[in-house]
Amino acid sequence: MNYLELGKQALSSALAEQTEKYRQYCTEGLNLNLSRGKPCPEQLDLSLPMLEITAWKDKDGTDCRNYGGTYGLDRMRRFWSEVTGLPFENIIVGGNSSLNMMFDTVSRFMLFGTANSEKPWCREEKLKFLCPAPGYDRHFRVTQQFGFELVTVPMTAEGPDMNVVEELVKDPAVKGIWCVPKYSNPTGITYSDEVVRRMARMKTAAPDFVVMWDNAYAVHDFVEEGDHLLDIFAEAKQCGTEDRIFYFSSTSKITFPGAGVAMMAASDRNLKYIAPVISAQTIGPDKLNQLRHLLFLPDVAALKEQMKRHAALIAPRFEILLSALSRELAGTGIASWTEPNGGYFVSLDVLPGCAKRVWELCRDAGVVLTEAGATFPYGVDPQDTNLRLAPTFCSPEDLGTAAEILCCAVKLAALEKLLER
Repeated sequence: MNYLELGKQALSSALAEQTEKYRQYCTEGLNLNLSRGKPCPEQLDLSLPMLEITAWKDKDGTDCRNYGGTYGLDRMRRFWSEVTGLPFENIIVGGNSSLNMMFDTVSRFMLFGTANSEKPWCREEKLKFLCPAPGYDRHFRVTQQFGFELVTVPMTAEGPDMNVVEELVKDPAVKGIWCVPKYSNPTGITYSDEVVRRMARMKTAAPDFVVMWDNAYAVHDFVEEGDHLLDIFAEAKQCGTEDRIFYFSSTSKITFPGAGVAMMAASDRNLKYIAPVISAQTIGPDKLNQLRHLLFLPDVAALKEQMKRHAALIAPRFEILLSALSRELAGTGIASWTEPNGGYFVSLDVLPGCAKRVWELCRDAGVVLTEAGATFPYGVDPQDTNLRLAPTFCSPEDLGTAAEILCCAVKLAALEKLLER
């Protein structure tokens, strides 16, 4: 039934039906959460054996209990090189949080600039940063914290709209762009080869323009044939633009989100430039945690087996959510959504002007969603249409209930809006 084709009487009847259904949900005292991409307890259990590892000496004799190793254990750097395909020499392994490494990186740009900067960014008159949206709110918050003007770039099915990006980077105040290139947060899309190539070869007015390449979901496929992502470092080297790429990833959703291992990769020139700053900042990361990870996941083959176990838990949850959306909302004309092959999110677009209302209705019925608008810079969705859904944390039973309530809320909000016309 297409709601957009209904007359007033039919809309009123449908509204009464959904209102009664919604009232029933509100009486159940539920407390369900679809708000953040958190692994479920069963996923965390997969890595419990790692906590039994008490080793402290690496194969090369390094005593991981002591100071040293500013760039992390060499063996962990080689592990990340094997996972990402990036050169070992260009990789730094840090603590548990890639977001922390990104924040530190922007901080260094502000205080010292990049290897290509004429002066520290804090001495620039105006700073702008490109934010593909819907996108990751925590990225946006980092550059907002430092006073950047956040510039929205529309997301397409292939990645950021590169026609828009290529026009915006003609402004020398535009210093960079945030990217989640594989299974993007929240749309779940993977950047096409053409988008990656254009990102690497585009001309920018700012000589120190940076691409913050947060490949958080590099190995997070939950289908047999996951999406392919072109190697942006290789493309950039061909164009002579490798200095603009700052690449990040972590084991946060592979092992433990609060106790994983993060990495950053950058060009030879940038690493040489920032090495003194990093050496002043730390005497070394948590090498014991890095060693535990190496003993638990000694190679890419072991990593792939770990990710298959994750997929066995995640894929059914996505199927529950997507099946509910299709069953309840397909053909209504009031919603559309993404169907990713990996990652942690589904992006739901509801009738314009209804996302906040859907969020409120879900909240009052006991279902927590990421706040409407969060996927846009400054928390403002100009169309009030996008909601980020994270199905991994709930149990399958709870997820089914949460999905039903969500669909009811989408219908209820749309019917209210349509009757206002």
